[in-house]
Amino acid sequence: METASTTILAALPDDQRAALQRLRKAIRTAAPQAEECISYRLPAFRLEGRLLVAFGATAKHCGFYPISGTAVDAHREELQGYATSKGCIRFQPDRPLSAALVRKLVKYRIAENAERA
Repeated sequence: METASTTILAALPDDQRAALQRLRKAIRTAAPQAEECISYRLPAFRLEGRLLVAFGATAKHCGFYPISGTAVDAHREELQGYATSKGCIRFQPDRPLSAALVRKLVKYRIAENAERA
């Protein structure tokens, strides 16, 4: 099925597209009920009406956006070696985030959103 996320990913170079497709699959595994959407011009996932995470690519790196500064801080030790900012984890296509770490970050965001609800 063609989605807006699929269209965005199709426009990327092969290495970035492959890395982000793996990231997308890990997100889907962690949050199978989440729906795909576009937010801030990025492929994203929403759960129960609340933005969960987003991802994308620039010319120099791929990015995973947990849409939460606390998610990055809470996993700072596991994110050593990756460039981070308050709400972004940057990585190179040949050194992607592990599926286990992505699932952990997504589960953290699910719990965080549930607390705020």
